[in-house]
Amino acid sequence: MTDTARIDLWLWQARFFKTRALAGAFVAAGRVRLMRGGVESRPDKASRTVRPGDQLVFVLGARIVDVEILALAERRGPAAEARTLYVPLSGEG
Repeated sequence: MTDTARIDLWLWQARFFKTRALAGAFVAAGRVRLMRGGVESRPDKASRTVRPGDQLVFVLGARIVDVEILALAERRGPAAEARTLYVPLSGEG
């Protein structure tokens, strides 16, 4: 396993989106904030990479999702497995 993953792939594997295409469109629309090493950015392409320790903030439905990436996945597994990929920072996730 590598130490980075595409942001659209990670969002899909963590089960925030039903399809990878939806995750990619969400990122391309500039709707995700990425915090890495205290620096905030807005990834504009689905191919941008994330790694453990990065923080993602985005609005999904009526809730703000604020998570820290703990791990990368090799596949899109069941929901219980997906929840081990991140830790919620705002009480939700």
